[in-house]
Amino acid sequence: MQDLYPSRFAAEAELRPRQDPVVRSTWSPVAPVSAAQAVQFERDGYLVLEDLFSAAEVDFLQRAAGELLGNPAALDRETIVTEPQSDEIRSIFEIHQQSAVMARLARDARLADVARFLLGDEVYIHQSRLNYKPGFKGREFYWHSDFETWHVEDGMPRMRALSMSILLAENTPHNGPLMVIPGSHRTFLTCVGETPEDHYLSSLKKQEYGVPDEQSLAEMAQRHGIVAPTGKPGTVVLFDCNLMHGSNGNITPFPRANAFLVYNAVSNQLEKPFGVEKPRPWFLAHRGKAEPLAVESGPLSEPLAEMVPA
Repeated sequence: MQDLYPSRFAAEAELRPRQDPVVRSTWSPVAPVSAAQAVQFERDGYLVLEDLFSAAEVDFLQRAAGELLGNPAALDRETIVTEPQSDEIRSIFEIHQQSAVMARLARDARLADVARFLLGDEVYIHQSRLNYKPGFKGREFYWHSDFETWHVEDGMPRMRALSMSILLAENTPHNGPLMVIPGSHRTFLTCVGETPEDHYLSSLKKQEYGVPDEQSLAEMAQRHGIVAPTGKPGTVVLFDCNLMHGSNGNITPFPRANAFLVYNAVSNQLEKPFGVEKPRPWFLAHRGKAEPLAVESGPLSEPLAEMVPA
């Protein structure tokens, strides 16, 4: 397959135009987003959806996240990533396969239908994780485009995926919220530096390859500005796979926790990686045949605890 987005090959970074549409469906009154939201996603590359979940559902999700964080011995050890200089949990991957509640959340129509509309296809979960920034100790996530890594190291062919961050604690301007560069999704910024083998082992703690250069980042920020979407628990921040984003460290006493779901179009399932010989492991990227998600409607509630994760 032709590589439309080569990266980590040239000696200098390049700003290249995006080769793929952003919104893949034509809006109509039955769409799961408003016309204004569809226009905003096309223009800015992100949306903030509020009040999708009831207070009881938010409490249910918070308790499920607490169970994941509080009992790491029950999890697959490979899926747990700690902070660079401590044993504090930074991320737990593959949560939709390790928690019945998170499996149901991934299938929820309030999220999946939005992904299906924006991506113009049936979808599956490419990656899921719980991101946690403990008070005082939570480290930063440096600026990056997810697609650059997913393309180079996982083999995602096209820009036909998006992420949804479901806030499980209040995200304030002070506790390391997500920051995005609106409009940056329309440009593919290549990165410099050959990727070492098993790069993921260090990059999940601190990324050193697949990192944008400062001059290009400055150009993007000067052109588009920087926005930090915040919100109460239950708020959903969704963004295009190529949107430049990152977050500061958390030196406040207030922890930050988000459930993170990556929806990929079934027609965009992974190929051989475009920049490395060995793809990243199973818990970072779903490989093999991509089955359409079995979308479910209805409230999130207690009987889910008895479900077997899909």
